[in-house]
Parts: sequence; structure tokens; C-alpha cells
Amino acid sequence: MNFHLLRHALMALIVGTLVACTTTKQQHDPSPVPELQPHGGGAAARPPLATNTPTKSRWVAVDWSELPGVQQDSFSEAWNAWIKNCERPNTVFAGLCREVRQLSIADEDAQRSWLMEKLQPYRLEAVGGGPDGLLTSYYEPMFDAQRIPGNGYNVPLYQTPLGLGKRKPWYTRQQIETLPEAQAALAGRAIAWLRDPVDALILHIQGSGRLNITEPDGRQHLIRVAFAGTNDQPYKSVGRWLLDQGLVRDATWPGISAWIAANPGRVNEMLWSNPRYVFFREEPLEGLDVAFGPKGAQGVALTPGRSIAVDRNSIPYGTPVWLSSPGPTVALNRLVFAQDTGSAILGAVRADFFMGWGQEAGDLAGRVKQNLRLWALWPRSQVGQAPHLK
Repeated sequence: MNFHLLRHALMALIVGTLVACTTTKQQHDPSPVPELQPHGGGAAARPPLATNTPTKSRWVAVDWSELPGVQQDSFSEAWNAWIKNCERPNTVFAGLCREVRQLSIADEDAQRSWLMEKLQPYRLEAVGGGPDGLLTSYYEPMFDAQRIPGNGYNVPLYQTPLGLGKRKPWYTRQQIETLPEAQAALAGRAIAWLRDPVDALILHIQGSGRLNITEPDGRQHLIRVAFAGTNDQPYKSVGRWLLDQGLVRDATWPGISAWIAANPGRVNEMLWSNPRYVFFREEPLEGLDVAFGPKGAQGVALTPGRSIAVDRNSIPYGTPVWLSSPGPTVALNRLVFAQDTGSAILGAVRADFFMGWGQEAGDLAGRVKQNLRLWALWPRSQVGQAPHLK
């Protein structure tokens, strides 16, 4: 994939509303749990959750035969995500973790048989609606960066300023970049420096990213910048601002890039139309951590192709989910795990699919917007019992 394709995908994310990616981040508080109301010919007699809890979804018990592609999925690929799930499990699933770890070296037929024996599928539907929903995708950006400014690297990524909580909301994006008092509060707080302010905005939207960073001694290595907080200002889409100002007819990357090229003096005006500013913390990225994404809202590292962001009022964190989406961008029938959330991920049948990191993942993630069906997989031993999410 070339860089222009990547930027097209990235701008598709900028144009839209904030997706789960601001995801990878902030909420680790207990999730409200959904009301489940099975009706029809399901295999279980009672709902797996209490019926007096908040809900955006209706769960309908079904047979495993309803799940598309269940005989074809590579369950061994999903097992890494489940082992990660067991690092901070939903209490409903904690009792299965010993067997999950033991099955990590089993063959896929054994894993599939165990799943069907232990878990009951529930088709997710909107309350008062049907089973069809929307799938989008997100990823972890990766950019070159320097530890100190210079040589064209002059766009900072800041850690949380001291005393952030004393002033709510904190300074806007424009004020952070122009007011002496805001600059003073951030002095010495830069983690790294990028070349392009649009790249910095992408990291702010996605909530985390990988940096191939050059140290002052010339040494290069990977680090991760992870979400640490915001200035408590509202998020505004810069693509929507361009459309509302009549500056572009459609906010695709070719249109936006042409506008930027023709109006370099107004780029800051465009960026400042989004007052929200994200602060980061640095995390090492080495060893086995390189094979996983940033931590999602559940508090475990995301697994490419096996982690999704969901509406936590519909699906509790840590729930195994069967995902089916026929395309057109990518066809998916697979076991995934609800391990993240996001401001724009709302609704009973709604998921944001973690694609991975880098150029190819960014290009693909930016084009995913397609039909979706979901089935929550709940322990048969816990049917009728309300979970206590941690």
C-alpha cells in the first residue's frame, strides 16, 4: 500500500465522527449490563443476565448452526485474544480461563468442540428492531518521530500537563498552540516530535499509535504513545468544518489534500476547528508486545483481527462474540472479543473491528463500513445469573 492510500484512509477517519480509537484508552469503569429477552426457539430457557438492568440490546438464544462460518474459522488464531482476555476477565468468564489456557495447545477441532459445549450463542438485536447493524474498523497508526525537535520535526505529542484537573475544561487546541500560559504548562512535557500536524491529529483521533523514534544519539526503536487524557473540550470533525465552510464539496482525501495545498496558511484554522486535544503516555514496545495492539477499555491488549469495540450498554467487556459481515471491503465470519469501546460505537448491533497497525491496516480500516450481525457467546453454566463486571 502506498502512502497516499494510507492518507486517504486516515482522512476518512478524520472526516467521520470519532471512532473507537479514542478507544484505546480511557474507560476502565464497570459497564452497565444489558437486559436479555430470549424469545423463539433458542437452546436456553432463560436469559443470561438479569432482566432489570439497562439495555440497548435484546439477546435471542439460538443454536450454533445459525452462526455463519463456524466450521471454517481458525480458532487457534482467536485463542491468543482469549488468553489476553483472561488477564482481566469478566467474572462470568473467569471460571473458564484455566481450560482456555490448557486448550491453547489443542487442535482447532478440540477448541471448537469445547466452545460449543461450554457456550450458548445469543443473537443480538436492537430493542424494537432487528439483527442488522454496522461494522467499521480502526487501527493503530505508525509514524516516524524524533525525541527532540529539529530537522522538520516540530509538532509535539505531549504527556498530561501538571495540574490538568484543576482547570476544566482545559485550554482548547488553538489556545494550547498559541497562549504563553498554556505553553508554559506544557514546557518539558513533549514525548516526541512529528513532522506533520495532520499526523498528530490522526493520533489524537485514534487515541494511540506506534512511533519509530530517533533518539538524540541516533538510535532508532519503536515505542507506543497511549491515551492518557484530554483537555475536556468537545470533539469536532475537521472534515465537517470544511464542508460547512463551503471550502470543499466532499471531504475525501483528494479534496482535502488539494485544499491544504492551495491554502497552507489556513491549515491551522482547519485543525483548530477541533478544540479537543489528547495527551499521551509513553509505553515500551518490544518482545511479545509488538504482536499486540494497545490496551482497550477492558484493560487488555487488543489482538489484530480478533478484538472489537462495542457499545458497553449492549455487550459486557470480555464477552466472546461471533461476528459476521459479508463485505464488500472484507468478508468476516469469526470469533472475536468485546475488549474496547468508543464515542461513536453506539447501538445493539454495532462493532469497530481492530485491524492492526501500519499502512495496510490503515488503508483497509478506512474503507470498512458494511453490514453486520453479532452473536454473544455466554457460559451455559451462567445462564440466568447476572454478571458483576469489574
